[in-house]
Amino acid sequence: MYVAYHDTEWGVPLRTDQPLFEMLCLEGAQAGLSWITVLRKRGTYRQAFDNFDAEKMVRYNAVKRRRLLQDPGIIRNRLKVEAFIANAGAYLKIRSSRDPSATTSGSLRTARCCAADRCTSAALRNRRRTAMR
Repeated sequence: MYVAYHDTEWGVPLRTDQPLFEMLCLEGAQAGLSWITVLRKRGTYRQAFDNFDAEKMVRYNAVKRRRLLQDPGIIRNRLKVEAFIANAGAYLKIRSSRDPSATTSGSLRTARCCAADRCTSAALRNRRRTAMR
């Protein structure tokens, strides 16, 4: 699982909102844990959080939140679950305030660091250098 993630996803630029929002949430869940822990639970996270549909997530009531905290397939930390829901609200706010004349396609894409805009999909080939030349 980890090798497949590394070979197909890690370091690949995300250019649409939904995968960026999902990664934002999962990165928050990872805080204090190893990434493989979150990666193993990603499928359950998708089910539990309605495929990271922010419109649905912001409407989670107390019953849904309690159900999430009892789900053994996710990390059952109340603060992390609440952060997912709060992030959904912040994401929707960013999306609604986006300039409709903007040339980029995603609201999270326009909100993140512009350094990523220089990113290409080409793989980088590192070359080992010695300290003595």
